[in-house]
Amino acid sequence: MREQTTLGIDVGSAAVKAVIMRSAGGDNAGAEMIGHSCQRIRRRDLHETIQAAITEAGQGRFAPNAFDYVATTGEADAVEFRTGHFYTITTHARGALYFNADAAGALDVGSLHARAIRLDPRGKVTAQRMTSQCASGSGQFLENIARYLGVPIEDVGELSRTAQAPEMVSGICAVLAETDVINMVSRGISTADILKGIHLSIAGRLVQLVRAIGTEGQVVVTGGLATDTGLLAALQESADGGGAKKRPGKQVNVKFVTHPEGVLAGAIGAALLGAYRYRQLEETGKLAMLTGGYTATGAPLT
Repeated sequence: MREQTTLGIDVGSAAVKAVIMRSAGGDNAGAEMIGHSCQRIRRRDLHETIQAAITEAGQGRFAPNAFDYVATTGEADAVEFRTGHFYTITTHARGALYFNADAAGALDVGSLHARAIRLDPRGKVTAQRMTSQCASGSGQFLENIARYLGVPIEDVGELSRTAQAPEMVSGICAVLAETDVINMVSRGISTADILKGIHLSIAGRLVQLVRAIGTEGQVVVTGGLATDTGLLAALQESADGGGAKKRPGKQVNVKFVTHPEGVLAGAIGAALLGAYRYRQLEETGKLAMLTGGYTATGAPLT
């Protein structure tokens, strides 16, 4: 079977992720990530950010018409040249399975929202639950707190893990939680203890999502906070019955794992699903149905 070269683009609220994958019909076995990029959305135009992500992922090795399928996920209306679009829960499920073949679920923790996803061994989503309250369980909230405390976001995780007496914050409202932090600083609470308290508060809410959909086994943390080691530790502590409130008998039978490229899960999943969709259309002689993207030989798909 001929391999497909696909481009996956995940447009989030804080960053654009682009991944170039080579795979045979989207199968994880033998799939290879051959280029990737994560570009923060700052003050520049979103279209420029998307193009910058694609350019960095390709590193000059791919012409604009080099891809069999351009697959998007997230808020991807700005990608007008896409071949097809896939739902976020589906792409993160496939991305989690790419990182970990034994994954029973994914926990996507993004800038504004978080969602727990249960999947079967094939990567099919069987249940999902998303945070519905305000942003106190999100990456943007944690970044705002880190900025107020004067801590680089990349240092938050390890600093949190040095905490001796975590100080809890409001687990419901981001505004109240930020007020809690201001009060803690005025009381002389250490930065590490504040951060650990925030991590435990976020983790408690996220573990509730995982429990609600009945996931058991290995859960891959994806999204912007996938490499926050402090959050990972707090998630496992909460799952094991500890965390903000010690609750014997409330354990969740899961092990939270991650991957150094966990932030790219959505884009990886999109690229793999794009290859799968391409193979389906190729096998049924319906490639002409595609209205965007390009073939590997350079001819536009029309």
